[in-house]
Amino acid sequence: MYGWRAKIGILVPPGNPTVEVETASVVPHGVSVHYTRMTASGPTGTHVGQRERNLSQIESVDGCVELLHTLSPSVVALAHTATSYTLGQAGEAELIDRIEKKYGCRFITAFGSSLEAFQHLNIKKIGYATPYSEETTTEGQQHIEACGLKVLKVARLDNVINIYHETPERAYMAGRSAFHEDADAIYLSGVGMPTLEALQQLENDTGKVVLSATSCMMWNALRISGVREPISGYGRLLANA
Repeated sequence: MYGWRAKIGILVPPGNPTVEVETASVVPHGVSVHYTRMTASGPTGTHVGQRERNLSQIESVDGCVELLHTLSPSVVALAHTATSYTLGQAGEAELIDRIEKKYGCRFITAFGSSLEAFQHLNIKKIGYATPYSEETTTEGQQHIEACGLKVLKVARLDNVINIYHETPERAYMAGRSAFHEDADAIYLSGVGMPTLEALQQLENDTGKVVLSATSCMMWNALRISGVREPISGYGRLLANA
């Protein structure tokens, strides 16, 4: 049987081609990952319509968890960071509480997992890198700071036509641009931009802990599932699980 150590369910935005590939690359032997796609209309991966897509995806969460629940997963993760910025702290807490009570399984978000990772590594001050619009980047910074962290530097990728067309090389450059000498870590927000390949190189070159929403989500999902196997090549968080 696949998933004899743990089964992880993941909710993916409808146009996102990145999540399945990246999360599958950091799954230990004996762990299976199962995906379903949330609902959103309009263009995907663009800055225009981001908030509307976020709200539509939130409305589809129950139906998605209903499908994944039939697999008896150890945990279900919502793989979309900006959704947390739209929900806010209270809205996200309410969603998590409602889903967990309704389906009897652990439910996490990419951003909530990032907060868990910050706490685990005692990270208080960060450099913040995004592929978002200026509006969404600012909303994310405000949300991060409302959660008790200090954002010492913000770096936003220029000339983004579609987040899903971005590359690990561009993620690396965003991370380098977010470097601040006094920061405890560099954080790459967004699971649509490929980040995992850039994390170890960023740590090597900056000397900082480097996290992404995807690395934090998978670290948290594996931890909750009781799988604590070190995964090398993707930064300190996963390597020291």
